[in-house]
Amino acid sequence: MDLGIKGKLAIVCASSRGLGLGCADELAANGVDLIMNGINPDTLNASADRIRNSRGVKVVAVAADITTPEGRAEVLGAADRVVDILVNNAGGPPPGDFRDWQREDWVNAVNSNMITPIEMIKAVIDPMIAQRFGRIVNITSGSVKNPIPHLGLSNGARAGLTGFVAGLSRQVAQHNVTINGLLPGQFNTDRINSLFEAAAKREGKDVADIRSAAEAANPSRRLGETNEFGHACAFLCSAHSGYLVGQNLLVDGGAHNANP
Repeated sequence: MDLGIKGKLAIVCASSRGLGLGCADELAANGVDLIMNGINPDTLNASADRIRNSRGVKVVAVAADITTPEGRAEVLGAADRVVDILVNNAGGPPPGDFRDWQREDWVNAVNSNMITPIEMIKAVIDPMIAQRFGRIVNITSGSVKNPIPHLGLSNGARAGLTGFVAGLSRQVAQHNVTINGLLPGQFNTDRINSLFEAAAKREGKDVADIRSAAEAANPSRRLGETNEFGHACAFLCSAHSGYLVGQNLLVDGGAHNANP
């Protein structure tokens, strides 16, 4: 399928690796020019070079912390025209027990996983409305629908973003601007490795056993791959997704067993 977005410009936050990289690569495969972002310049530049050379699109790499006003300004300033597509993404907060978290922990979680995407949306949405095309995808978590024990910081912040977007998405849909959430389950990323390591330490088990148990518990009997996530993201960003408004799409191998 031709997604109808060749020549568009996308900002993909936190895209030097993991799920963000999967989204950036698939958008580039469909002819979308990219502004990629990450904190580690070496990792970011290597990923940007790989996409630039393999996909033949324009790629600008901005090494900056997207969760800060300065970082957001750098990323947004790299755009030489209207941003057509925005993929919001940021690292998740650490696991733990809420009794151990201080106010600063909550503030950091809400800033990274709620306020930052809202600020990015605010920066790009009016030009999208003016041109009558815009696609915004927020990478959140399966915890939005099925809260995960020990991930309370993430559960709270991401649910807050989802609630905000539920209202805004329905205000801008008439302008062919859509905002949707993409909810990953367990994928082969550095993030899941760190969560498995934390679980192994907490439960006194080997990391390999934690991973095997997670794979066995999933109906697909495996973890997801980042390119699969990228395919889902690219469709939500496509010219054909204008009637998908304010939805939260689970990509989790069927782990969440409930009616939609």
